[in-house]
Amino acid sequence: MMLTSRSNPRIKHIRSLQQRKARDESGLFLVEGIRHVGDAVQSGAAVDCLCYAPDQLSSAFALDLIRQQEAKGVPCLAVAADTFADLASKENPQGILAVVRQPRLSLEQFSPANFPWVVALVAPQDPGNIGTIMRSLDAVGASGLLLLDQSADPYHPGAVRASMGALFWHPLLRATFAEFRGWAKQHAYTIYGTSAHGSQDYRQAAGYQKPCVLLLGSEQKGLADDQIAACDSLISLPMRGRVTSLNLGVAAGIMLYAMQAAFDQ
Repeated sequence: MMLTSRSNPRIKHIRSLQQRKARDESGLFLVEGIRHVGDAVQSGAAVDCLCYAPDQLSSAFALDLIRQQEAKGVPCLAVAADTFADLASKENPQGILAVVRQPRLSLEQFSPANFPWVVALVAPQDPGNIGTIMRSLDAVGASGLLLLDQSADPYHPGAVRASMGALFWHPLLRATFAEFRGWAKQHAYTIYGTSAHGSQDYRQAAGYQKPCVLLLGSEQKGLADDQIAACDSLISLPMRGRVTSLNLGVAAGIMLYAMQAAFDQ
């Protein structure tokens, strides 16, 4: 049976997940597109249901994903193309999306043994930056991401897309800064903070060592004084032009590759 009505209860529920309130209340989020749905399935993420538009979907890989999930008892909903377009957050959707359960992780589950190289962001406000940094930490082989204090939603469709699937392969945790500081001290993490006022150029910083945390402040405010005080080393990225700062995702990428180079020596 193909679902055609926008007022169908299942359709209305899926569409509601475009809003953070519904994502927070349900613990679910949307994953759009063939590659991203594939990553969700292959990583073992908890897929609540798949939704697809048969008239739009010809990919053998995507159709096989649907067959696999149906065999496991996961609901797979066939939807008319115009109704599916109403569910997707981007133009020209690929005809498949997944509703996935958000993992609930806590700091107590992690230590240097399973989380040796961490990125921590203090109150990031741009979902795209969160996803971009997830993609970058995957590229260099870092362990995962901590979001501290009040941050943008890492399960916003823009964050999920920007992560290019990395969201499903690396732990993502949320905590307060106070909780993070106590956890990092308990496990003897070295905290490398970034600041325009840092005394060490990132290229000359003395050898990075694990277990460690790369700590970055918010896009607008950077690190506060008490957060800087928690750092073992404060690193700067030199600015030679007229702008005063880099995009958060760009800064994180530069730092991650500098750290990777040090670890590889």
